Amino acid sequence: MATLVFDIETSALSPDVLDEDQQAYLFRELDSLEDPEAKEKRREHLTRMMSLWPLTSQCVCIAMINADTRKGQVLYLADDFEAEEDSDPRVAFIPFPDEQELLGEFWRVAKSFNRIVTFNGRGFDVPFIYLRSAILNVPISRKDWLGYRFQTSPHCDLAEQLSFYNVSGREGAARRFNLDFYCKVFGIPSPKSQGVTGMDVGSLMEQGRYRDIAAYCVRDVDATRELFAIWSERLEGIK
Repeated sequence: MATLVFDIETSALSPDVLDEDQQAYLFRELDSLEDPEAKEKRREHLTRMMSLWPLTSQCVCIAMINADTRKGQVLYLADDFEAEEDSDPRVAFIPFPDEQELLGEFWRVAKSFNRIVTFNGRGFDVPFIYLRSAILNVPISRKDWLGYRFQTSPHCDLAEQLSFYNVSGREGAARRFNLDFYCKVFGIPSPKSQGVTGMDVGSLMEQGRYRDIAAYCVRDVDATRELFAIWSERLEGIK
């Protein structure tokens, strides 16, 4: 079974692309706040949250690696499309001028795989790229990744597997942790070890540091693949 491990990075669109009604809808709760400082903090929070919603942000990077061969590619938005010497011979770094072309290439590759592996992909990555693809009218080659939750094929979401489908809630033995925490516990190099996190993507885009975003996304996928190998060997099959 050909298995694809992937992760995406997103960045908020400029509020200028939204009309007055859309902006009023997003920030409507600010009207109930009288304290200027509290209102500004809440505005900043909502602006950061915009990067997580597919109707107010875009997919700027998708890294994907074959779980068996450990080879793959990372698709990312960039202003400069000149080929660069790859620091990682396993992974091809491929820049794109716009999100529509990036998503089109992703779906072309994805259709060749029977199974995908993600970390929180059911809650974020998959619905995000489904909606962004629909908004941009990009044909979706795999529409079965949000099917029956309690199965690990065609979609194995490690965040759900390692929390046993959130069996014990936020305070129990199987509470969900983030990828960084799981990596450190299981002895896997953390994707955040080089000082970049998903929260930095917006500022890195503004600075034109597109390749840094791509490299971080690859580290996320490498960590997810290693965690998947451990889960497969030690935990798969538990019911």
